[in-house]
Amino acid sequence: MKVLVTGGAGFIGSAVVRALIADGAEVVNLDKLTYAGNLESLAAVAGHPRYKFVQMDICDRAGVEALLAAEQPDVIMHLAAESHVDRSIDGPAIFVQTNVMGTAVLLETALAYWRGLTGPRKTRFRFHHISTDEVYGSLGPTGLFREDSPYAPNSPYSASKAGSDHLVRAWFHTYDFPAVITNCSNNYGPFHFPEKLIPLTIVRGLKGQSMPVYGRGENIRDWLYVEDHARALIAVVTRGRIGEVYNIGGGQERRNIDVVRGICELMDAMLPQSAFRPHANLIEFVSDRPGHDARYAIDSSKIRTELGWLPRENFESGLEKTVRWYLDNRNWWARVLSGAYRTERLGLVNT
Repeated sequence: MKVLVTGGAGFIGSAVVRALIADGAEVVNLDKLTYAGNLESLAAVAGHPRYKFVQMDICDRAGVEALLAAEQPDVIMHLAAESHVDRSIDGPAIFVQTNVMGTAVLLETALAYWRGLTGPRKTRFRFHHISTDEVYGSLGPTGLFREDSPYAPNSPYSASKAGSDHLVRAWFHTYDFPAVITNCSNNYGPFHFPEKLIPLTIVRGLKGQSMPVYGRGENIRDWLYVEDHARALIAVVTRGRIGEVYNIGGGQERRNIDVVRGICELMDAMLPQSAFRPHANLIEFVSDRPGHDARYAIDSSKIRTELGWLPRENFESGLEKTVRWYLDNRNWWARVLSGAYRTERLGLVNT
């Protein structure tokens, strides 16, 4: 199987690429290499004979057309996206451009490519669009997002992802295009760009800086270890039903403040000589994110029942692995933070 992965140098994308190579697939990684794209996350497969990297913007129609014609993939796994809510608050236009227009370009070029295939190659082709649970909006204290939950995005980021989801659905229903969609809960794990809650907290704690917690830290997220997510995505693209949506969640709901405190406890244990112990003293409550959704939680019974997928990590085991990885890979995140982003607060609305 030959797979074209868009956004394969990103956090989730690089995990997917590594997992595909381990499973014996041939992989072409298309990535623009924006601030969050990092080829160092793919060092383990960079020289592999079944791996190829192409630097390209998914909005480059001619480039994507030429790439499809040259590489002839059996599967497209579309992960390329602007993904940080705070950044979407500061600059929403690029989220619309990449997430909506870029997906439209991919769909148009992939449709033409698929129509040109014949026989078994046409039958087995799949377009897999990877999305987020944030398209469903915010939950109250009870309930779970299901595949048939109504869309109610509350941030520019989630609105742009909702738009791209609808485009993929329309391509399936209008053109019989063999597409499938997945919506995932919050991912965490190694190689995560340090603007998101878990890596940001770890990195700032290692530097003895304050650990910002929005509001009172009562917002709840369902956490999914990134390598478990990668396995789920491969299961869906190889065995999932065309035209279906599969929700992927870890079933590990935690309040943000409890996540941060858990990180502090792990750092205290792993760094007994640290001058910053107890790390919980670094926690700082800051003004909340505008439009901050209260709770996300996913019902992943469909993928568990149909495809037999189960997460291997619970939150405690996955978080311990994640904290340990950041402690052992300081050079990776230090180089990331040598660029334009230095763990500063993003997404503030000035009124």
